[in-house]
Amino acid sequence: MTVCLLLLSVVALMAAVPVPRALVRSAWPEREPVVALWVWQCLVATVLLCCLTALVLGAAAVFHTFRDHVFAPAPPAVTAAYDLTAAPAWSAALTLLLACGAAWTTAMLARELVEARRHRGQTRAHLRERAPELPAGLEEAARGPLLVLEDEYPDAWWMPGHPPQLVVTTGALHRLTDHQLDAVLTHERDHARAHHDWLLHLSSALATGFPRIPLFAHFCEQTHRLVELAADDTASRRCGHLTTALALIELNQHRGVLSCASSHRLLGERVDRLLEPPPRLGRRRRALTTTVAALVPLLPLLIAFAPGLTALG
Repeated sequence: MTVCLLLLSVVALMAAVPVPRALVRSAWPEREPVVALWVWQCLVATVLLCCLTALVLGAAAVFHTFRDHVFAPAPPAVTAAYDLTAAPAWSAALTLLLACGAAWTTAMLARELVEARRHRGQTRAHLRERAPELPAGLEEAARGPLLVLEDEYPDAWWMPGHPPQLVVTTGALHRLTDHQLDAVLTHERDHARAHHDWLLHLSSALATGFPRIPLFAHFCEQTHRLVELAADDTASRRCGHLTTALALIELNQHRGVLSCASSHRLLGERVDRLLEPPPRLGRRRRALTTTVAALVPLLPLLIAFAPGLTALG
């Protein structure tokens, strides 16, 4: 079991520190944001699985009752292969640390979900106050998939929930052409289709709970960036790069998106990327990257089950 714990620790450290830093410095994620999002998720899954499997093995070594439950269906040879009775002294401290980390992760995820639900409820209440009053019998239309707000500033966003709604201001309807409005709607629908809100909540919860771990900090930062690039790509493939860029400028011009002193640096980068789209990766390289990333989270499981599988063999 000692070898398993050491290997799990090495894999977790590699996936949590040097790999994320190398990925942030790479240029290819900007060319393939969807693939990059998948790679980040696989890295996070790898670290979490390393911690979970190490916690189970450590708890089985420290607590006899837990060991009996975990290895109850296994033959005696499999239990003997893990050599749980000869666990090192530091395994108890590691198990306690991992248990605290698991509890803290659960608490952060629960807090993020509660905060998101509360914020969504407040936003819906605020939108109901801003929405124009409809004639009798048309109140249900305000709870439909599209909500139009009276506002001189152009804006549009997708609000998740039950039911999800696409919110568009009258300023956007007046300033955007039909093709530009179609690009905006396609962009927002892609956020909803890919459930980007759940990905953003997960990354925010992990970054809040473990701000000093490079993987979680970079995961949060890159997720907020990559989901926008991915939605831009979907809109540009349907409506054209120039149309999508012009729609983005019209929606954000009043915020100073093109100003050199703008704090919305991502908006400027998105416009530049749409006006000069980078070449995509080849199909073979995309498939290879996706496959390798999907196989990486299997490493913790392979390490954890290797002694048992060897004993059975």
